[in-house]
Amino acid sequence: MDTSDSEIRFNEWGVCNHCIQHDITAGLLVPNPEIAKIELEKLVANVKESGKGKQYDCIIGLSGGVDSTYVALLVKRLGLRPLAVHLDNGWNSELAVKNIENIVNKLGIDLYTIVIDWAEFKDLQIAYLKAGVVDLEAISDQAIFSTMFKLAKKNNIRYVIGGTNVVTESIMPQTWYYPAKDDLINLLDIYKKFGSGRKLKTYPKFSFLRGQFLGQTIKLEWISILNLVPYIKSEIKLEIMDQLGWRDYGGKHHESIITKFYQCYILPRKFGIDKRRAHLSNLVCSSQITREEALMEIKLPFYKDENEKNNDIEYFKKKLSLTQEDFDAIMNGPVRSHYDFKNDKWIRDLFFKGVSLKRKLFN
Repeated sequence: MDTSDSEIRFNEWGVCNHCIQHDITAGLLVPNPEIAKIELEKLVANVKESGKGKQYDCIIGLSGGVDSTYVALLVKRLGLRPLAVHLDNGWNSELAVKNIENIVNKLGIDLYTIVIDWAEFKDLQIAYLKAGVVDLEAISDQAIFSTMFKLAKKNNIRYVIGGTNVVTESIMPQTWYYPAKDDLINLLDIYKKFGSGRKLKTYPKFSFLRGQFLGQTIKLEWISILNLVPYIKSEIKLEIMDQLGWRDYGGKHHESIITKFYQCYILPRKFGIDKRRAHLSNLVCSSQITREEALMEIKLPFYKDENEKNNDIEYFKKKLSLTQEDFDAIMNGPVRSHYDFKNDKWIRDLFFKGVSLKRKLFN
């Protein structure tokens, strides 16, 4: 990590706040192997008990990336009966589609695919690009959250088992994304100001308060199962290749064409953000690679050659029906904060203030 994160801080020994926070988070969320084994056994028992008499006992997200693929393999090994959920936002790579087919077929998992109306999603993406906000992925994340809650309620499922984990994902500056993924107010205001005016009739909208209400109503629990098992990324890749015929994309989240282009071109060029720094720093902090290896990798170009980069630019423009002038305007336009638009921060602040007060009164 470096000062491309505007909020980075270093102590007197030259250690940054991200490394310090990683160790704190790991201490809180990653138990020692003996305790992790007990917690995993307890979790599996609870999930199986909650799923008695039902078709499924948990929901898993399935992008085709390393983390979600290993979660699918792991839950099946543990004897669970997952319903896999995949978001098709129109940007899946052919390799991602093939990987997902292999996963569900070889593991015998049912797959629910969210197919978003392309005209609406395209309009949303263009609005975010024109707005100049940093988190283009927020609109995909919100659709996934909405659908998972919907499926959990419909199928009476109590557990969502995810692939988020401390050892490879705890470092990411909040200035590099928008933490409030379920901020519907923010999404709608950006869309109102920069969208075409088309009504979002089918896009699966979701809000913070709806999530809190449904979470309490259906008692939904979100589990980061990878914190309870040894998770060495290089070894996991070899395992899913061997067991599931999985093929590597060459970069984190590159299973999505838009995510790859956003991380490899738009974020570095427009925002000065290289997310590889966070991804590699995580692996250094969890002792999966050395700092020297990470520094060597960060020097590599995002694209192996100019042809690959130019092909991605042309595909991006064609997919979104952008002229060269449109593309230049997006790349050269002003950078804005998500907080420059209406948002639900005041709602969250009131909600958590109320929760805190309730705890004081009843404890």
